[in-house]
Amino acid sequence: MTLFTHDSMGERLALTQKTAQAFKARAHHHDQNNTFPFENIEDLKRIAYPALTLSAEYGGIGVTLEEMLRHQAIIAENDAATALAIGWHIGMSKQLSDERPWAETTFREFAKDVVAKGALINSAATEAATGSPTRGGLPETTARTTESGWVITGHKTFTTLSPVLDYFVVSARINDTDEVGQFLVKRTYGGLRIEETWNMLGMRATGSHDLILDQVSLPKDALLMTKVVNRAPQGWLLHIPAVYYGIAKAALNEALEFAAHYAPNSLATGTIGDLPLVQQKLGQMRAKLIESEYLLFGVARDWDLADAKTRSTLGDALAVTKTSVVNHAIEVVDLAMRLVGARSLSMDNPLQRLYRDVRAGLHNPPMEDMVYINLAQSALRALRENHHASNF
Repeated sequence: MTLFTHDSMGERLALTQKTAQAFKARAHHHDQNNTFPFENIEDLKRIAYPALTLSAEYGGIGVTLEEMLRHQAIIAENDAATALAIGWHIGMSKQLSDERPWAETTFREFAKDVVAKGALINSAATEAATGSPTRGGLPETTARTTESGWVITGHKTFTTLSPVLDYFVVSARINDTDEVGQFLVKRTYGGLRIEETWNMLGMRATGSHDLILDQVSLPKDALLMTKVVNRAPQGWLLHIPAVYYGIAKAALNEALEFAAHYAPNSLATGTIGDLPLVQQKLGQMRAKLIESEYLLFGVARDWDLADAKTRSTLGDALAVTKTSVVNHAIEVVDLAMRLVGARSLSMDNPLQRLYRDVRAGLHNPPMEDMVYINLAQSALRALRENHHASNF
């Protein structure tokens, strides 16, 4: 049975829930051993999850943004690292399906591979010298023209999902100029290797290793596009806050279980869940989750229903969603650990992993400082435009 088998969102979500339950039991092992969850990815391939957001025109399931986020939250509630890793593939697949920035033949070949084999894709843009590509630095990776196509050389960091990627979208400077191109690099090309460098405090199982490109020969059509700064809102990036919303839900579940069953002998009857102070913390956690749910899925529904012109106005809402949901998730995890107490610090307790994983959200795009600066600039720009219009 695959996601293609079901016609309704509810049925598809139930299948993802059933599949992801096994991830929870494996999460501790992969986190502690800093290993990649190959078995989780294979389970997702078995239900055709890689084709979830690929448009029906190209053989995929073509779900809405809202449904995509709900699937991601379910996976994250069981294993955040798996959700964040696979989220880049399904997010990019949705963007590519919606915007069609590639040549038709190139995209059709990619889509066919996704449907037939569960092929996976992610971008490789970050470098040690430039930091996050959202900051605007030029890549040190270079692509030079040859008679047969291109030769690309470089070193990329934070290449999430790298142990199982089939396609890498690599940013590189063209012929030592300031022109930047995006190149489609297949895993099968000679000179490509993965250097296993990922050893972080949180999200340890995302396989975000370094990509080494050593004189990799590419065909002429590997150049997907010359990079143009795209300031248009990108709804698919909501896959990031969906993961942290899932982490927050998992933390609440842990706190509820503890409150409902822990009965120290200092209590005459019942459990700590009957104490007003504990109930207050649980209520705070639920309140933050409800706020996040309405913001995350509400903005996603707005995106799904909007035309291109309306979507161009949703940039502030998308950015606020990421920042707010991540900050709420951090607060929920903190409240859960305060409620559970010192037991939450045990390496055998899931809350300590959730605590480490949720911190990673602060370093996923868009960055919080840029969100607030852009919100201020947007408000000031609107005010000035209104003043200018009132003078005529």
